[in-house]
Amino acid sequence: MLTLHCPYCGVAADETDLHAGGQAHLKREGPDASDDAFEDYLFMRENPKGVHFERWRHVYGCGKWFYAARCTATLEVFGTYPAQTTEPPQDIRDKITAKRPGWAWGAFK
Repeated sequence: MLTLHCPYCGVAADETDLHAGGQAHLKREGPDASDDAFEDYLFMRENPKGVHFERWRHVYGCGKWFYAARCTATLEVFGTYPAQTTEPPQDIRDKITAKRPGWAWGAFK
């Protein structure tokens, strides 16, 4: 079972207390976007196995949204951080790089 630490209320919540909200740090297209740009946003994203940054909501807790860095192949969680953060904190990026040499945050921007 997946367990994530809520950075707001400090609870280690299992996935039954949470709601997944999709990919984090993704530029979402607004109402002025072209049809092609909106199609790319919805359907044309890469989805490789490995490290992903995701949005989660602590539904049965504080109710706040936060981000999690985890590996989709192993379910290893590298850390969680507040949703207002524009990019993962350096300590989380260092944990990922230590386990996966060659990994770079720039590939996700």
